[in-house]
Amino acid sequence: MPKQNEHARVYHFDLYGKRNEKYEFLKENTLDSIRWNELENRKPEYFFVKKDWEEEIDYCKGFRLDKLFEKYASGIKTHDDKNLISNKKFNENNNKYFYRPFDVQFINYDLNKVKRHRFSLMKHLMVNNIAILIPRQAITYRFGFFISKGLTDINYTGTAGQFGAGLTFPLYLYPEDNGQQTLEQATTPAPPAEGNRKPNLNMEIVSKIAGKIGAGFVPEKFPSGGGVASAARRGGVSDSSTRGVAEGSRHVGTGRGGVSYSNGGDNGEVLAPIDILDYIYAVLHSPAYREKYKEFLKIDFPRVPYPKNADTFWKLVKIGGELRQIHLLESPAVENYITQYPVDGDNTVEKPVYEQGASAPCTPHTEGGDEEQNISSDTNSPPRGGGDKGAYALT
Repeated sequence: MPKQNEHARVYHFDLYGKRNEKYEFLKENTLDSIRWNELENRKPEYFFVKKDWEEEIDYCKGFRLDKLFEKYASGIKTHDDKNLISNKKFNENNNKYFYRPFDVQFINYDLNKVKRHRFSLMKHLMVNNIAILIPRQAITYRFGFFISKGLTDINYTGTAGQFGAGLTFPLYLYPEDNGQQTLEQATTPAPPAEGNRKPNLNMEIVSKIAGKIGAGFVPEKFPSGGGVASAARRGGVSDSSTRGVAEGSRHVGTGRGGVSYSNGGDNGEVLAPIDILDYIYAVLHSPAYREKYKEFLKIDFPRVPYPKNADTFWKLVKIGGELRQIHLLESPAVENYITQYPVDGDNTVEKPVYEQGASAPCTPHTEGGDEEQNISSDTNSPPRGGGDKGAYALT
């Protein structure tokens, strides 16, 4: 029994296996014979499972992504996907819609019809922009880190209402329209005007990142004609979605947090918002990072380590940029197929057909003569558990 003013002790034990194995274990053991693990009562979570906190100090040195990006929200929820989302363009209020990974469709973005339109944030993605999807708790093997360039669905990377669904963090914010709107404008919104966008970033954190790599900060990625961003020289990836400054132009000024907007740091390097996003994207997709900090990624928004040096930073920027373009299907690499389909035709799957006697290495079955599971829409296929092994042909 705990003494007065002493917290109770909490113990935990994991038992994995099939139901009968668990029953047998419980029959053969008592509360005294089980090797319990005492849990640490840590504020504020008070976890009821054993946690490995060994990497906590290093992890907490990084910057939180919900603090780096100043505005974010969950994705759009129409409550009527059947009628408001389609793979064909709508005659009215038509907008490109990032529905699922690698599945870009169209949405009838009528604010009277779309129940949870998130327009206050999503309007910034109706124009030239890019957004990163970040879950508050990454507990599934998919982790939920992805990329978008337009209006984004609430289930884009996970099931909303469950852990793992990513929130939308746009890279840029466009000026607010403070003018009066007509009823038609309010229900069929127009995107904000191009130009004068600002990074959706906490400049104090940006300043610290820039200082770590000895770079000046620029709000836009300059094209190659003049004032070229250093990432292009160091192997970074740039594309049309990040260009917002005319070729040959230069931008010098001071932003929030005291960080300078200039064309070069101590070494003539410049850091743009897209470089920060690509660095983050590379880190979040690193298997080593995910494994090392998996316990912390389950708790709250991720923290990303500050770069150790410029060389490592720009290498990760290059990797993250390439991965971003692959995930958006914008990279030439997606045309370099690693699979082959040596069958005549136009590659349209019309009907699955079961062919007797064909080899089927992927047909689900169990060893030892157990019942074999054959799934086919062909009425002439053999019944479950009988007949020759077969495979599916696509006609």
